Amino acid sequence: MSRTLAVVMAHPDDDTFGCSGTVALHAGDPSFRFVLVHATRGEAGQIAEGSGASRATLGAVREQEDRRSWVALGREPDRHGWLGYPDGGLADAPFDALVDRIASILAEERPDVVITFGPDGVTAHTDHITVGTAATEAFHRCRAADPRAFRRLLHQAIKSSDIDRWNQRLIAAGKEPIDPTQVYSPRGVPDETIGVDVDCSAVIDRKFAALREHRTQASDVDAFGEADMREALAHETHVIAWPERDVGGPPLGDVFAGLD
Repeated sequence: MSRTLAVVMAHPDDDTFGCSGTVALHAGDPSFRFVLVHATRGEAGQIAEGSGASRATLGAVREQEDRRSWVALGREPDRHGWLGYPDGGLADAPFDALVDRIASILAEERPDVVITFGPDGVTAHTDHITVGTAATEAFHRCRAADPRAFRRLLHQAIKSSDIDRWNQRLIAAGKEPIDPTQVYSPRGVPDETIGVDVDCSAVIDRKFAALREHRTQASDVDAFGEADMREALAHETHVIAWPERDVGGPPLGDVFAGLD
């Protein structure tokens, strides 16, 4: 049985944080197909000192960083689409056209599982929210036309208890805690709404190596410290957006669990 995973994200490194551990866990499965779609090249992102990027080159640099991250992980996408929308401007793009472009890729690939952002965008970034809304609409359009595929839609999410635990450690270390009311800061969802919790601890070294390839965004790692970041990356959690699920049941341990 084939297992196709499609991941639709806004920026380079969204994918590394959200699904690279899952991909690594399935890397040795010959039936596994991995499709990755980025809406932007991330040209409005951070530029870490010493990264060698400039504002003019950042988009191209981040695109290459993302490609190298999958090489470092040991499993590159079978298909990698770059839609080329302006970073930070996705909400201003024609929404129906964005849905059409995502749906076109999904219809060709017929994935079993699609991962994207939910309504909170994890960090309330408007690009995250917009691409998540568009990918969700594209999923349901494709599912209606091809119900044999499109068996599960996942929204990347963080448990509220994880945010609380990270804040306790940041405060203990004398650092500023995460403020989930601020845009670009991670925010959590109620723990009981998490429907998939993938334990990636067995491949954490590979996931961390992939994250390190995003050198222009190195401050994301430095803000937490390597040990805490490794712990945070050890689980990839998602809300099951479709099909409907009874809230509060035990989460699945794999994105494909129960689909055989």
